[in-house]
Amino acid sequence: MLKASNAQQYERDVIQNNKTAQSKYVPIVPAVKQGAEILLCLAKSPTFKMRLTDICNHVGIHKSKGYSILSTFKDFGFVEKDPQTKTYSLGPALLFLSGRVLDSVYSQQVVAPFLESLAKETQSTTFFGLIIDNYLFVIDKHEVDKGVTLTIRLGYRFPFTYSSHGKVLVAFLPKDEREKILASKELWFNGDNAPVDLQQLRYEFARCRRLGFSQDIGVVDPRYNSIAAPVFGLHGKLIASLFVVGVFDKKLIQPYGRAVAEYAKKISYAFGADVEQIYERIAQEEL
Repeated sequence: MLKASNAQQYERDVIQNNKTAQSKYVPIVPAVKQGAEILLCLAKSPTFKMRLTDICNHVGIHKSKGYSILSTFKDFGFVEKDPQTKTYSLGPALLFLSGRVLDSVYSQQVVAPFLESLAKETQSTTFFGLIIDNYLFVIDKHEVDKGVTLTIRLGYRFPFTYSSHGKVLVAFLPKDEREKILASKELWFNGDNAPVDLQQLRYEFARCRRLGFSQDIGVVDPRYNSIAAPVFGLHGKLIASLFVVGVFDKKLIQPYGRAVAEYAKKISYAFGADVEQIYERIAQEEL
């Protein structure tokens, strides 16, 4: 049996050892840490795409472990795999997560009120899409309950040239970039790689640049009409599109189009764009 003095010293030693152990304990789950390192690895890649071997070598894990983590991320949309090149890249689900961050910084403070007002004015569902690489990602929307349900979820990814917002984005690009896109074999203006009339498109681009909005009258989907306008950021950079989708009558295209264009300008102002200067420059280019 320990003497009283020894017992007290023993108790002090146990307490000290526990404190030391607690101070060294770091609550990190290795698999989660490795998953985070994989996502950061893909984000830092100059080409945005990497093969399994390169990812695992960079992170320092076995290929089987890396494959399991990537497959799990793929199921949740956090990464995508190109079946032809066998490469991995960041997935659109991450945009939804970043979109939630943007909600607190931009959407709730800037975009959301405009979406709500425009939705009430047009009695249509309004969307805000952000340009990332060659896609337009939906990061916010406001629905109007009219018995019409649109299943376009937050984080949904549209091809850059898709529908009315595709027309408006290409229309407001510099001429050389527009022509480069029109020379592409994959154009989505009329839907899933449907045929397009390039001469008609150029006419629509000029009209769009003059009016500030573009339209799709039941072309991509005969059930709906859509109107889109460009959104600019600092230094006049084209960063997004504001668009509405609904079952409104064709005779409302012009007044709704002017409303969408005006709200897009207000959002652009909120993002720091000099809208007047941008449209003055565009008008000069059209002369």
